[in-house]
Amino acid sequence: MPRSLRTDRMTPLAGPRASRRPLSAQRSRAAWLLLAPMLVTLAAVALWPLARTIWFSFTNADLNDLDATRFVGLDNYFGELGLFLNPNDTEGFWASDWGIAIANTLKFALASVLLETLFGLGVALLLNQEFKGRALVRAAVLVPWAIPTIVSAKMWGWMLHDQFGAINHLLLTAGLIQQPIAWTADPAYALWTVVAVDVWKTTPFMALLILAALQTLPKDCYEAARVDGVHPLRVFWYVTLPLIRPALVVAVVFRLLDALRVFDLIYVLTSNDASTISMSGFVRREMVEHGYMGYGSAASTVLFLVIGLATVLVMRLARDRRLEDAP
Repeated sequence: MPRSLRTDRMTPLAGPRASRRPLSAQRSRAAWLLLAPMLVTLAAVALWPLARTIWFSFTNADLNDLDATRFVGLDNYFGELGLFLNPNDTEGFWASDWGIAIANTLKFALASVLLETLFGLGVALLLNQEFKGRALVRAAVLVPWAIPTIVSAKMWGWMLHDQFGAINHLLLTAGLIQQPIAWTADPAYALWTVVAVDVWKTTPFMALLILAALQTLPKDCYEAARVDGVHPLRVFWYVTLPLIRPALVVAVVFRLLDALRVFDLIYVLTSNDASTISMSGFVRREMVEHGYMGYGSAASTVLFLVIGLATVLVMRLARDRRLEDAP
């Protein structure tokens, strides 16, 4: 075959491959161009403040005298008055204000997220059933979540008041308690009272996300299980739960991120008491009330790392479980 004829026959095959590369490059450039405003905005409102906070954590910045700011290295973390390894904490790290704040935050996050996930799953399963007035019930369930956190915290603060609160009145009338309980002031009850209020408010959020996943499940699996006489609990454990696990993980991650940075609910209900102070509350107290910008920035940086580590850990566990379940 002549070289010219062979070249002519090969040209149509090579053309589309060569034209695909410039097209792919154009799409890539267009995508970056469209993302540029969002990236610039993200850098301006998130990355730059984060970088400044991390930088301040290595200084002795004080709001009362910013001109005297100087670099102190890791003193805010491990120095004489640092967050960790402080020699002045003779009673131990967990007895310090920062240690108590970490413990309170972890207790609140684990307890609230666990209860909200269980209750949200139960509510979602109920709302997924066919019954009269289901649309009205779905709308009513969302009311606690729709109420602003400050409003709901104030509302519960009045109902939980030890002198004129409705909760103590009902419990006294029913004979369940002998004297009023200071639900938000007594250290034995305060933190768990905050958890209960948060569960009441945020369970609808979890139920909404889980219900959305339940609505997408195929019906034929359940029809086959019903025909075969499989117990509903086995169907839930081996069919429903694995299918909604991705949505469940997303819901847990969202709630965990929100719970680890809790501030407003604790601050309104307990006035940021030392027995219930969270990590965010500790940061606010040191930076705003005391003016210790450097020390508060160090605490804020640790909070950011804790949230990031918790997110990565949950996502990693979910991925490993998904790989184990894969055939």
